[in-house]
Amino acid sequence: MTTLRTIDTSIAVAPQIAPDAIAELAAAGFTDIINNRPDGEDFGQPDGDEIAAAAAAAGMTYTAIPVTQAGFSHPQIDAMAAVLDKAKGSVLAYCRSGTRSCNLWALAAVKAGAHPDAVMAKAAAAGYDLTGLRPLLDALSTPQ
Repeated sequence: MTTLRTIDTSIAVAPQIAPDAIAELAAAGFTDIINNRPDGEDFGQPDGDEIAAAAAAAGMTYTAIPVTQAGFSHPQIDAMAAVLDKAKGSVLAYCRSGTRSCNLWALAAVKAGAHPDAVMAKAAAAGYDLTGLRPLLDALSTPQ
């Protein structure tokens, strides 16, 4: 199976997944897949349409929220929060390494009301250091 890093019971992140891994992910209890990787980022990566078709065949929901080198935007953060909010089970988010997916989850979680310290602790437990993201987390957690 794909190398997964569990953030909490609602979400795990992973590096690029293959269409043939989808059935196993569904059997493991994942109900939603979020693709945080733009198509064509690397030669040979499966297109989002291939992952979406495999997800549909397995009865899973697929959402593309690509994050490029331009960074994170409020629409991406809001889209991630919306998928997490309406998911009927565990969500798997993936990108090239899992880092963008973890970062986008963290931003969405804080914007939805989670405390930055709690989010950073969950990420750290999964092997991700969000120290560089802390200023954005703090900015999102401040009422505007």
